Amino acid sequence: MEPRVSLITLGVADLERSYRFYKDGLGLPTTRKPEDGIVFFQTSGVTLALYPYAKLAEDVGPGWDEPRSRFTGITLAHNVRERQQVDEVLALAAAAGADLVKPAADTFWGGYSGYFTDPDGYLWEIAWGAFDFNEDGSLHVT
Repeated sequence: MEPRVSLITLGVADLERSYRFYKDGLGLPTTRKPEDGIVFFQTSGVTLALYPYAKLAEDVGPGWDEPRSRFTGITLAHNVRERQQVDEVLALAAAAGADLVKPAADTFWGGYSGYFTDPDGYLWEIAWGAFDFNEDGSLHVT
């Protein structure tokens, strides 16, 4: 297997609402619309997809349609190049309707980060620290 994550799909309760949050609120680029049944957002390094929760559970198979707990053990992260961008992105997300669950603060690993949840409760960490970026904007981890 090649070391790559190609696509992250979020099962959402309301495709239109989540589309507006990510496209209009956060400004992520897409050529899809909710009426297409699935929405893809092109980001550096990985594509983010939104798909109705029930249909995603059905695709996985029987028994996966139970509601998830509040914390699923998964967070998504958006790393920024400058410290002040953490606060800027958190403010952008809040203006788009996100819930700020942890204000930005210095971290134990020497960085600066905070968390918000999207309309379906998915946790996003916005982080700045000793990260390097590839030319395409994706994170370079050594």
